[in-house]
Amino acid sequence: MKSLISLAFLSALTVSAIAAGAQAAENRCGYIENPTPGNWWLTDADASWTIGTQGSDSYPDGFDLVPDISAGDYRATNGNYGYACACMSVDVDTADERITAIYSFKQIPLSRCENDPALATPQ
Repeated sequence: MKSLISLAFLSALTVSAIAAGAQAAENRCGYIENPTPGNWWLTDADASWTIGTQGSDSYPDGFDLVPDISAGDYRATNGNYGYACACMSVDVDTADERITAIYSFKQIPLSRCENDPALATPQ
């Protein structure tokens, strides 16, 4: 019985350690930028987070949740390319300023980003 309790305790401890090491999703809001084909960033008050770059096969899990941003409140800057304002639930790599996973995406009025003094308007 004692070894069964010890095994249960060790199992619970292992699960807790794994959960503590897991990265928690962050809610980040700012300009979602797609200035040219294949290039995507989210620029918030903290950084310009790379989502994907042209020629790279590496886009984060959940990138398919990002819709056609030109269908919403959007500013065209280069033909069919431009920027919008959005909130995303994401995992990030702070060292590389890269979004590594996307869990949700919500496009919001462009005025919300434009009126935020912490955000620089994309070029």
